[in-house]
Amino acid sequence: MGLQAGGTQRRVSPTEPDKGVPIPQGLVFEQPLRGADAFSFLHFLFVVCLQPEPRPMTDLLKTRLSRRRVLQAAAIGAVGIDPALRAAVWAQGSDKPEKEEVKIGFIPLTDCASVVMASVLGIDKKYGVKIVPSKEASWAGVRDKLANGELDFAHVLYGLVYGMHLGLSGPKKDMAVLMTLNNNGQAITLSKKLADKGAVDAASLAKLIASEKREYTFAQTFPTGTHAMWLYYWLASAGIDPFKDVKNITVPPPQMVANMRVGNMDGYCVGEPWGQRAIMDGIGITAITTQDIWKDHPEKVLGTTAEFAKKYPNTARAVTAAILEASKWIDAGLQNKNKMAETIADKSYVNTSVDAINQRILGRYTNGLGKSWDDPNHMKFYNGGAVTFPYLSDGMWFLTQHKRWGLLKEHPDYLKVATEINRIDIYKQAAAATQTPVPKEVMRTSKLFDGSVWDGKDPKKYAESFKLHA
Repeated sequence: MGLQAGGTQRRVSPTEPDKGVPIPQGLVFEQPLRGADAFSFLHFLFVVCLQPEPRPMTDLLKTRLSRRRVLQAAAIGAVGIDPALRAAVWAQGSDKPEKEEVKIGFIPLTDCASVVMASVLGIDKKYGVKIVPSKEASWAGVRDKLANGELDFAHVLYGLVYGMHLGLSGPKKDMAVLMTLNNNGQAITLSKKLADKGAVDAASLAKLIASEKREYTFAQTFPTGTHAMWLYYWLASAGIDPFKDVKNITVPPPQMVANMRVGNMDGYCVGEPWGQRAIMDGIGITAITTQDIWKDHPEKVLGTTAEFAKKYPNTARAVTAAILEASKWIDAGLQNKNKMAETIADKSYVNTSVDAINQRILGRYTNGLGKSWDDPNHMKFYNGGAVTFPYLSDGMWFLTQHKRWGLLKEHPDYLKVATEINRIDIYKQAAAATQTPVPKEVMRTSKLFDGSVWDGKDPKKYAESFKLHA
């Protein structure tokens, strides 16, 4: 076990002369450092931090590493690292990021916020990296740029990463999920024309499709992505086959509203703010939010290639830690969320009005039909660390839906694939740096709106349990 402050170790009263080096109250030290790691850590403390001659130092070192603080950490260096120093050690010492400037692709959606804010707030510098957010036009573009190395990381659809790994929609490329970026906050929008004919939810839509025969067109954002799976799941819950009863097309998120406005589609599933934007523009209504399909569902992830994670492990950890801290900052309170909305509404990022973002991010929903409600299950980025852990069962769920709809011809080894992709080892290192709680289990249990329970224990049986499938 590590040492815990306030335990059996001697403490010094603040009113007495300092006769030694006390262990700071409130700190919990993890596993002992031994061998090369211990040597590197102590070398960093005494050569870098206690250098008598003036030398350039990061803002972190200036503000947080007093000589006394360093001596305290050095005193316990043989048993563990003070979490307050961990980021500095990684940024400056033997675990310094191999690549100090990284390009992270994002699509103009509210849930790109943690990537953007890690850069805008300068959190990235604390971990020894510079994040350069790169606005991309489509998920297909993100896929291609990740594969060819133009992007180092991306804010990306969970199912897209799994699809790339298995070669389901484009060339096969071994991939890595480093963390979950958000839960909830997507929606299925139906056109005002459909709503005027009484189609306001799945059941009434099924009734309209049965009574008024024509081609109905619905849009998702990428064939193996999250929005496609939410849309198909919702349609199928009302007996609508997403491939036989309607036409489904792929449209980039920022183009959804414009395409609905000119009548190119009857409905779509996409992330915010494009559900709210359709209501504000008077062209659509919210039929259901995705959190009402699956409370606290996984959505976007921080993705990279397996090759990058292997070649630059320190960089992968540092970037994950920076975005984890930004996620924590966003969810810390109303003021931060409003600041985030103002920042990402800029044309450099989402390019919409602030009020298209800041209402639903606070859980203030309207459906375009006169109903308003406060939704406690709005988009979340951190939620005490519950959001960000890359549960193996989350990734496996998307595989079950890929199999259900014929994107996978055979059952994969679900657990093996998820274990290959979801880099829990890197996540845990970043979580330690940011003092983010880590769950004990790598699986979680969820109940979806149709009553089905998903726990990852028997994915083959689950995938075959659906009445409607390809």
